[in-house]
Amino acid sequence: MTAFLRPELLSAAAYHLEAIAPELIKLDANEFPYDLPPDFKQKLSAIVSGDLASHLYPDGIYQELKQAIADYTALTPDYISLGNGSDELIRSLLLISCLGRGGILLAEPTFSMYGIVAQTLGIAVFRVGRDRHWQADLDKAQALIERENITAVFVVHPNSPTGNLLTGEEIAWLKSLPEHILVVIDEAYFEFSGCSLISELGNFANWVILRTFSKGLRLAAYRVGYAIANPVIIEALEKVRLPYNLPTISARAAQLVLDNRAELLAEIPEVLKGRDQLYQGLINSGVQAWQSSANFVFCQTGNDLAIAQQMRSQGVLIRHMGGGLRISIGTPEQMVQFWRVWSEIKDLLKPHSP
Repeated sequence: MTAFLRPELLSAAAYHLEAIAPELIKLDANEFPYDLPPDFKQKLSAIVSGDLASHLYPDGIYQELKQAIADYTALTPDYISLGNGSDELIRSLLLISCLGRGGILLAEPTFSMYGIVAQTLGIAVFRVGRDRHWQADLDKAQALIERENITAVFVVHPNSPTGNLLTGEEIAWLKSLPEHILVVIDEAYFEFSGCSLISELGNFANWVILRTFSKGLRLAAYRVGYAIANPVIIEALEKVRLPYNLPTISARAAQLVLDNRAELLAEIPEVLKGRDQLYQGLINSGVQAWQSSANFVFCQTGNDLAIAQQMRSQGVLIRHMGGGLRISIGTPEQMVQFWRVWSEIKDLLKPHSP
């Protein structure tokens, strides 16, 4: 019954999604804790009810949005390609670099979609581990580069789920990679970290930076991502990009957000304050936690799966992944509920021994 399917799809795992009851407190997806302000919602509603022609395809060039992103990144539009979320761009980058040519290298734990998309395309995935400070095993990574046919390396800055920025040693290693290897640096959490390697693009024609509107810019429901790279790479991405890949309302929402970004980004410090409070609270409860440069904290409790399940049963969603728990920052009210449930299940915690 499955003879018509490519064999690698039979063993590949899909990205885990499930129906979420609206009454659950969602601290599992690294979403921004606050919706767009009411005046933004009104402007978007006016677009839908006003000059959005629903019977027409989007303007598939998206030049106005590219210019807005170029202004935000201090680049020019020919350095930018748009995707239906970063996930579409991940697939496109794999299509232009690895398909039928080579494999992808990852340091685990990291964002799972790199490996998932690669496997669905029949692309080999090579993995290395990380130390207790979450730096990649660079010796093993280099050995794989020298031994295997690897044509792309994906890293996150800061990493998900662990929240750590790339170290100077890791960045130096990325700079040392040969030009035939595509280096993808995912800066999905840039608005929280304030750290970027965008200034290096002029020095490395094989580097790509990925960013998204889904996190600090609050447009997760609209699915807008963008790649920043040398125009030669952007031209290749445009060749594999599907026509009209962004709905008109998504493109207009992204442009509206960028035009008013000062107001939206003004609430980032509150999220960072909540993140630091969460980190300290986890440490005080006796579990192992790591400081984060994103809008979440990663911890290990010695009983992670049971804790995630128990938290869910009491109405709070956190993410069990990567050998620990990733907890996104919610509103102050949501974090009060988190700590209420956390305190009720403290018997499940296995205190960390330094």
